[in-house]
Amino acid sequence: MLVSQILRNKENQTVLTVVPGTTISEAVRVLSENRIGALVISPDGKKVSGILSERDIVRELGRRGPVCMSDKVDDVMTRNVYGCNPDDSADLVLQTMTQKRFRHIPVMDGDQMLGLISIGDVVAARMSELELEKDALTGMIMGY
Repeated sequence: MLVSQILRNKENQTVLTVVPGTTISEAVRVLSENRIGALVISPDGKKVSGILSERDIVRELGRRGPVCMSDKVDDVMTRNVYGCNPDDSADLVLQTMTQKRFRHIPVMDGDQMLGLISIGDVVAARMSELELEKDALTGMIMGY
């Protein structure tokens, strides 16, 4: 399965972003209200400046305490963002996410973000693919 197929099959294709300079407190509010695990930091909704995950916030809270909530997302976000292409395979993306230990990856066309997929999106797509393969093999064995 390709990343483009995963994006098409996502129930909600909206990528929530905040602009550089947003406070961590405001980013936490957006994460909480939308029940998501990461925000893309973007000046225009298409160019990726960074990603802020729950893990980034917890790490900073553990290091400095609640005083960090007034800091800017720019100070805490992950700047070295790995992206994937729409033509990448789900297996390749899953391998990258596992090796690099992150749960969200922007889908990019050059320097423009097309969408965001989570490890849950990739696992669900792969499970669906395995179910189809199982059904096909069962049909072959049973003579359907």
